[in-house]
Formats: sequence, structure tokens, C-alpha cells
Amino acid sequence: MTVRESASGSTALAADEVEHRLEEHRVELTGYCYRMLGSAFEAEDAVQETLVRAWRAADRFEGRSSLRSWLYRIATNVCLDSLRAGNRRARPMDLSPASHADAVLPGMTAGSMWVEPVPDARTAPSAGDPADVVVARESIRLAFVAALQHLPPRQRAVLILREVLAWKADETAELLGTTVASVNSALQRARATLADSGPGGAQPAPPAEMDEEQQALLDRYVDAFERYDLDSLTSLLHEDATLSMPPYPLWLRGHEDIRAWFLGTGIECKGSRLLPVAANGSPGFGQYRASHEGGHRPWALQVLEISDGRITGINSFLDTAHLFPLFGLPLELPGQP
Repeated sequence: MTVRESASGSTALAADEVEHRLEEHRVELTGYCYRMLGSAFEAEDAVQETLVRAWRAADRFEGRSSLRSWLYRIATNVCLDSLRAGNRRARPMDLSPASHADAVLPGMTAGSMWVEPVPDARTAPSAGDPADVVVARESIRLAFVAALQHLPPRQRAVLILREVLAWKADETAELLGTTVASVNSALQRARATLADSGPGGAQPAPPAEMDEEQQALLDRYVDAFERYDLDSLTSLLHEDATLSMPPYPLWLRGHEDIRAWFLGTGIECKGSRLLPVAANGSPGFGQYRASHEGGHRPWALQVLEISDGRITGINSFLDTAHLFPLFGLPLELPGQP
């Protein structure tokens, strides 16, 4: 939906000019709201609400700050309003100890509990300063976004604005309607909380550019998964690699349990096909299980975490009815000739 469709009737500046200027900021605002909210769908809703509010108030924009700063102020207020309900999204490993492969599969939980994956193209610029592009992608990593959810909403906003977007303390204070001293104090407390929150730390993970070595690792992963060669697959995993499957709260750690899971409860993954996607600054795949009626049907949106030439995490999100359209993935694959 465009801004104009959501805010028809505005008589501010020329409609085309206003809409164009607002839409120029959609991607970066979506990245900001995603980091704040941990949900791709809530972030898109928040950005749409931000742009609609801006459209309706365009004739009152006095230019005392930049259009970008004004939009971030509106987006921050929208996100803070959304977060007042007190819900904190998480990953399964944030909520319970690792299970074993022989554990009884628990019931699915509400999707609103979990940090969701997001397409890179919706949140990170594809052009511009290479350093800015890297920071944008690294700061939407699942572990970092999940770590952000440990912070109170205003501290979360301060840390994102200061550490990720490189806003100055006085700019952040003006946006939040507070003092520089308050901003600096909030940033210090946010850093301390993230340092104690486990994976993610106070900073995004160091850049992991796609190079020939990583591409070869992904090629081997696809080959092993589609052949269902569990020996080859686990050889690609770090010894402490994790497997999670939101909205199931269960998660596993280590070669033995991951291998046993795929050969036991997860055996129907045998015969799957994988299509590549770019999610959360990481490589990912749409996983399609073989259907008894022929062809392959969506099963999971996988987001891989990679470090030092090994896969450290397989995050399989099972809400394919919403996630596959978001990532532009087909809802079925025909049988191979």
C-alpha cells in the first residue's frame, strides 16, 4: 500500500513530490523499526503508519530539522507506542536450555513470541557507502536483534540511533525530547545490558562478506541437505551449532542431537529442496518438503549463522504462509522432470 492510498485527501505539497520524498526513506525506516520491534510485519506496519502521519502533517513541517530526522522522530514514537504492551520477542535459546533429540516435541506457541526473519532488501540499502551497507546488514543479524529485545524501549532506541545509525548525542536527545546526559546514561546502561545478554553482545557481529570460501560452504550445505547426507551435513557445522524451529520453543545444540533429530522427528525433511534467499544479513533458504501428491511444499524459512568457516546456527522458521510471500518465494515447487 502506498502512502497516498493510506492518506487520501491530503492537500499539502504536491502529492507526487510528497510521496516521492517520503518513500525515499522507507527502506532505512523499515530497518530501524525492525531492530526496535523484532518483527518484519510489525516493522512494515510501523513504517506505513509513520509515512501516513508524515503525509497528513506535511503542511505543518517547518523544516527546523531535516525531513529524515522528522521521520525518525515519528517512527520512534510509533514503535514506542507499539512496545508499551510490554511484549518482548525472543529466540528459543533465550527462553530455555537446549533439549535433546529424543525430547517430546512441544506444541507450537504464538508467533508474536519470536524474533522474525526479514529480507535484506526490505531493511538494508543495496547501494551507497559500502561501510554503511555492511553496518546495516550486520545490525539486522538475528542474534543482535534478539539481544536488543532485552533493552527497555527507550534504551533500545538510544542504542540503535547512537551505535548503529551513528547519530550524535545531541541529535538523539532532540529526537527523544530529553537531555544529552540522559542519552549518554541510557547508552551506558544499554551497553551493559547487552554485554550480559549472551549472543550478540553490545555490537553487531563482525562483517562476514560472501566470498568464494563461504559460497563453497553453502553449496556443500545445499548438496548435503538435498541428498540428506547427515554425515556430510554435520561436518559443516560447528561442534556447538544450534538448531531452532520457531514457533516450537524446543531447540538443539551439537552434532549428535542435530543429526539424531533429522533422522528421527525431522525425518520428513528427507527429499527437501532449497531455494536461496538473503535474510538478516545472512544466507538463507526456503526449504520445501516433498509432497505425497507430488512436487514440494513450503516447510521452513532457514536463516544460517556462519562463523570461521562453519555453520553455527540453523534457524528454521515454520510460518511459511506469511514468510514465503514476504521473501518472494513460490508456494509450491513442481516435481523435477
